[in-house]
Amino acid sequence: MKDIYNFYKKRKRSFFIKPLIFGYNLFRYKIISEKLFILLEYKKIFGVYPNLESPKLFTEKIQWLKLYDKNPLYTKCADKYEVREYVKEKIGEKHLIPLILVTENVEDIAAENLPNYPVIIKTNHDSGGGIIVRQKNNVNYKEIHKLLKKRLSKNYYNLNREWEYKDIKPKIIVEKLMSDESGNTLLNDYKIFCFNGKPRYIQTLLDRETGVKEDWYDINWNRQEFRYFSEESKEIERPKELDLMLKLSERLASDFKFVRVDLYKVKDEIYFGELTFKPYSGLMIWNPRQWDFELGSQLDLKISKGEK
Repeated sequence: MKDIYNFYKKRKRSFFIKPLIFGYNLFRYKIISEKLFILLEYKKIFGVYPNLESPKLFTEKIQWLKLYDKNPLYTKCADKYEVREYVKEKIGEKHLIPLILVTENVEDIAAENLPNYPVIIKTNHDSGGGIIVRQKNNVNYKEIHKLLKKRLSKNYYNLNREWEYKDIKPKIIVEKLMSDESGNTLLNDYKIFCFNGKPRYIQTLLDRETGVKEDWYDINWNRQEFRYFSEESKEIERPKELDLMLKLSERLASDFKFVRVDLYKVKDEIYFGELTFKPYSGLMIWNPRQWDFELGSQLDLKISKGEK
């Protein structure tokens, strides 16, 4: 009898909770305006509303860009497939990771369509990680299809109102899984923050197997004392390809007010990762906090006032 009681108790609870969840999601994702959504999300993190009339902080300016800087080129460049054409035009095809397959059908992700070397499977319209396939005959394709269907069904715009994701047509892309000299596929990641078309800072992400650690450098490779999501990593040597990385980043950033250019160093070559226009959705808590103001002072929004 107790088991029967608990069963019906759970069903009763579910009966009341599901409509509440549905109502919350309807309100959050469909009813409230972009501006109200952005104001509420910012206040939830920082305890105050962002100043969108005269933004000073980096986090405020990213929210401002969400609302008022809707260049159609952002959609092309947030699309992990379409951006390849932009990269090819700006810096050349040699910096693109080899593309194996692009499709809208999850059933195309099958052993007969994959090469005999490791690959990574991604969707083009979100900001999540990929599915690594090291041996194509040793994976559960049903589980992969299930995960991909779930990803394809979502519009990433709804999560944080990052406008560039709203109209991307969902696709699946398969790329070669790159590795360094020792065969390690968890490559060092160089994320170059570009303000008004100019590289300013490089964020490095290391030790991904044991827990990601970040470090920051200016363009002269002077180590910086700020971060926003992890403990600092060990200091690393200036990459001998740094000048090339900065040159490539400046070319890729030339059309944008703010963008983070992600690059990978593979042996002696530099490969493009992605362009990110709203890292952390602009809701990072900088440590020390004054760097929110310092970085904000380096991003000039005056050139986009006419778009407001």
